[in-house]
Amino acid sequence: MTSSTSPSRNPRVRVTDVELLSSAWYVLRRTTFDYQHADGHWTTEQRETYDRGNGATVLLYDADGGTVLLTRQFRYPVYVNDHPDGMFIETAAGLLDADDPETAIRREAEEETGVRIGSLEHVFDVYTSPGSVTERLHCYAAPYDPADRGTGGGLAEEGEDIEVLELPFPKALEMIGTGEIADAKTIMLLQWAALHGPFRPS
Repeated sequence: MTSSTSPSRNPRVRVTDVELLSSAWYVLRRTTFDYQHADGHWTTEQRETYDRGNGATVLLYDADGGTVLLTRQFRYPVYVNDHPDGMFIETAAGLLDADDPETAIRREAEEETGVRIGSLEHVFDVYTSPGSVTERLHCYAAPYDPADRGTGGGLAEEGEDIEVLELPFPKALEMIGTGEIADAKTIMLLQWAALHGPFRPS
């Protein structure tokens, strides 16, 4: 077991076994561990964790024009869980792979939206689904100039078919309420922009 699968930072947790279940796409493990409850007694627990690596995302905004730049692409997992057509609206994002978060999101933003990011602001980090997925998502915001936009659209060799959406910021917020935007990272970043970011009340 590696330190990533059997950490020792919490004395109330003792990992006893880690079983690899799948590594066909990402890594699925089943871990057995002893856990000490608040009243002092111990129980043996099992959890499955899905490790797809960490990621980064960015909210691209034009404060002067009052717009944000989002993407729309087909997401099969949401399609099979009652999303109307699987065409999901979200901020540009991707896995870190071997890069640091800032390098990764600059790469992903240019590939998906055609925007070459200049200044970049780190907003927060979040765990996207802590009950089963190990991913930590690094969230950023960055201004863009509509005149400097490239093509975007993603990488065809990776099967990406990404539509770039330039939306008035009030419309994007409204789409959270209507359910047209249902992506967690996108909702968090839009709400940050409204409360503390470039579109906060003056």
